[in-house]
Amino acid sequence: MYDTGSTAFMIVCAMLVLLMTPGLAFFYGGLSRRKNVVNTMIMSFAVIGIVSITWTVCGWSFAYGGDGSIPFFGGFDQLGFLGGTSDMIAAATDVPEDAVYPDIINFVFQMAFCMITTAIITGSLAGRMKFGAVCAFAAAWTILVYPPLAHMVWGGDGSLIGDTIGALDFAGGDVVHISSGLTGLVLCLMLGKRKGFGMMSYRPHNVPFVALGATLLWLGWFGFNGGSQLAADGVAGLAVINTVVASGAALVSWMIVERVKVGKPTLVGAATGLVAGLVVITPAAGFVEPWAAIVMGLCVSPICYFAISVCKAKFGYDDALDAFGCHCVGGIVGGIFTGLFCVPELSWTDFGGLFYTGDFSLLGSQIAGILITIAFVAVCDVVLALIIKACFKGDLRVSEEEEAQGLDVAAHGESAYPAYIGLD
Repeated sequence: MYDTGSTAFMIVCAMLVLLMTPGLAFFYGGLSRRKNVVNTMIMSFAVIGIVSITWTVCGWSFAYGGDGSIPFFGGFDQLGFLGGTSDMIAAATDVPEDAVYPDIINFVFQMAFCMITTAIITGSLAGRMKFGAVCAFAAAWTILVYPPLAHMVWGGDGSLIGDTIGALDFAGGDVVHISSGLTGLVLCLMLGKRKGFGMMSYRPHNVPFVALGATLLWLGWFGFNGGSQLAADGVAGLAVINTVVASGAALVSWMIVERVKVGKPTLVGAATGLVAGLVVITPAAGFVEPWAAIVMGLCVSPICYFAISVCKAKFGYDDALDAFGCHCVGGIVGGIFTGLFCVPELSWTDFGGLFYTGDFSLLGSQIAGILITIAFVAVCDVVLALIIKACFKGDLRVSEEEEAQGLDVAAHGESAYPAYIGLD
């Protein structure tokens, strides 16, 4: 018999993670310019529709199908999730000995992961990428990039990163945050800078939207991290505790950095720090003690702040809403800290963190896993982007006239603020 408590827990966690993508739409929408609010938000909503199709047709199979014989790919045996319902019915009368809840629940839980990962990418593209190209890239990416990476990390026995290399990723430091943030960077480099970048200030147009979006992300993240234990037990509780304290510590840290650098803490900064803390604890949530989660939260904000405020200006890349600076950088920091602070008894491998064991093995595995993730995602992104670019007459970017007008009207024929006339 299934554990009804864990079954209910995983259903709730899946719903919480599904809430994160609309929450991200508000977060990004508030950060965007007034003339691009609808476009920014609809990209996240479009991802919900696209992933619901691609994940069902082949994403689940490519990520979690097969017999484990291929280290970087699942298989073709679960295309269309055709056997999902029949397997559920069969299991209802003959429950597998090691099953905690029906596997069909994991299908939607992992689908929600794919949705939020893909939606994060869109933050780097705000205000200048053709909507059709965004949708085409999202569809291709959720078939050819995300599922193989998920298999490499979470595919169990035989998987390249999670098993062969032995890297730990509790809830998606590699799979979710590094992959999405890096993809955003690749695309924004290929798109080029927005008109006026470096010469004018792109201030968030709606701070309450930012706060609302961050709140919804914060709430959903408890399902994101807690549910990654795949059972309602003590480790899930630890993951939830660590999520709270890491995000809180990062929020405080970001406000302190702002106070030192610009003289005033801001609500946008507090919300950004909250998200950075959520990102950094994601790979480590079920592996570290709460004191370590606090350390991680305190450390990640200065690093992400530096990446956003200094590196972006120095290197001149236009990561519009800082998907790279927050998610990729934060995910890398979280993965490295996991190698330092992982409690040996909680590790999925034979190795614990350097702080406890004095052994560099896990830290080395973490770094190797991060590097493989970066290499795989970067190469795939460039190839996919070039193919999509060719399909859209050699240009991923909207015209100068459309960019100046704003994509709300130019691409969607509507405005978040119909009474507004202007170019802000």
